[in-house]
Amino acid sequence: MNTAENIHTEFHRMIGRESKQAQLGQCGHVFWFYGLSGSGKSTLANALERKLSQLGYVTKILDGDNIRSGLNSDLGFSDKDRQENIRRIAEVARLFLDAGVVVFTSFITPTRQLRNVAQAKVGAADFTPVYVAASFETCAKRDVKGLYAKAASGGVKNFTGKDSSFEAPDTEEADWLIQTEQTTESEAVDQLLQRILPLIKKNTDA
Repeated sequence: MNTAENIHTEFHRMIGRESKQAQLGQCGHVFWFYGLSGSGKSTLANALERKLSQLGYVTKILDGDNIRSGLNSDLGFSDKDRQENIRRIAEVARLFLDAGVVVFTSFITPTRQLRNVAQAKVGAADFTPVYVAASFETCAKRDVKGLYAKAASGGVKNFTGKDSSFEAPDTEEADWLIQTEQTTESEAVDQLLQRILPLIKKNTDA
């Protein structure tokens, strides 16, 4: 039985994050992309990964649909399951962070409470929330995955923005904001790179 007294962690004997980052020549960080389905989260994460790969950075994308097809395939979209979905993926993001990897996540993460859960698991200093913003109407027009059409006909339950609410960040929150209705993919990637690179460049002056 997995009781606390029978668990003996091995963290203290493992090679630490600083050594991993020195080996990779970069600083690990988690960029948590959130927003409505179809807002552009996965598109931006994939474009950024390609740009950073060309610059020699080691990255990992943790995408909502990919994770739900494997690790979290047992979870639905109830409030309880959404909470567990975010808890698990934040733990996975932390593992990659500890290996010095630059992590991009792509999850709707519809509530402030869920985003706070993710940040608490990863650690505020290593966690940057990025709100990929587009209106429900725009996302419905894009409907890349056909989910909005299914939701309109009742084929998708607890659909965010229709049956389940989405909480946009308050204006005073420090989350990065990308308006995909007002910028092209190329413009958005350039804006993000300007802010990402200073956080992940390894300081070699020491």
